[in-house]
Amino acid sequence: MRMEPLHALAAWPVEAGVRTGVVDWLLGGDRAWSLTLPGVGWTLTGRAVFLAVAAVAVLLVAGVGVAASGKSELRRRWTTWAIIIPVVGIPIWAGRGTTALLAAVLSVQAVRELARLTRLPRAETALLGVLAVAYPLAAWLRPGLLGLAPLMVLVCALPAVLAGDTVHGLRRASLTGFASVWIPWSLAHLVILWQDAFLIAFAAAAADVAAWTGGTSLRRFAWARRPLSPLSPNKTVGGMVGALVGAVVILTLLGQITAGLVIAVGLGGVLGDLIESMVKRTAGVKDAGAWLPGFGGLLDRVDSLLLVLPLAAVLG
Repeated sequence: MRMEPLHALAAWPVEAGVRTGVVDWLLGGDRAWSLTLPGVGWTLTGRAVFLAVAAVAVLLVAGVGVAASGKSELRRRWTTWAIIIPVVGIPIWAGRGTTALLAAVLSVQAVRELARLTRLPRAETALLGVLAVAYPLAAWLRPGLLGLAPLMVLVCALPAVLAGDTVHGLRRASLTGFASVWIPWSLAHLVILWQDAFLIAFAAAAADVAAWTGGTSLRRFAWARRPLSPLSPNKTVGGMVGALVGAVVILTLLGQITAGLVIAVGLGGVLGDLIESMVKRTAGVKDAGAWLPGFGGLLDRVDSLLLVLPLAAVLG
């Protein structure tokens, strides 16, 4: 028995990217990578297996460094990553339907955290909750419906309009409309990009690490210490350079390097972090929640993806 969605991932071409030599062998298909699950007889092949092996290998190598550091904070982060990889990877590898379910779950939790941070009224929170489920389902069943996002931004003003709120109505409508695109609509692109969703998420995570590395290692240069925005002094020009270099390296190793994806993963991740920093600064909090040990809330973990995913869909 062959697990078709995963096999489809193996066969899907890299049309605009670089795919030669070792990379071609790594991602080359059934003969390069094949794994049969014991007991059920499913055969997983090609890029899906390669990405799974790559993610586990990176996790194990990082685990050695974390263990050597002796820092409890790093151990918590490593443990969280060990949980995140299968929780995100398995639904994506299983198919579009399960990817839609994953996107809906992530959206609902991120909306809950945002509503708590911004003290959104119950009506707006409920509306965003509906969109958190509706957008991923639409991306799975009728992707063209995502084009209604601008109309839904206007619909988000209805609760304040019907309540006749002349004091906070504009803020409620603006925040809800922005959130409807920022969270549910953006995460629905996990389904739109399904065949490359794990690859892009993996690359975004690697670019995050590269941004931290670049910001730290280039700190001795004055230009690199310059903050990108007063919203987050830790987000510096050096970090952005690191993110771009990391995006180039990881996308090359994964066999899908294009200018559009470098921009989406490198710049999109940094700007996504800054957008969430603006929300948290406005709310006066450090983290969006405490759902993920070592990271804070779910919104703190997916903030870069909220810009990377739609940019990758347009530019990639």
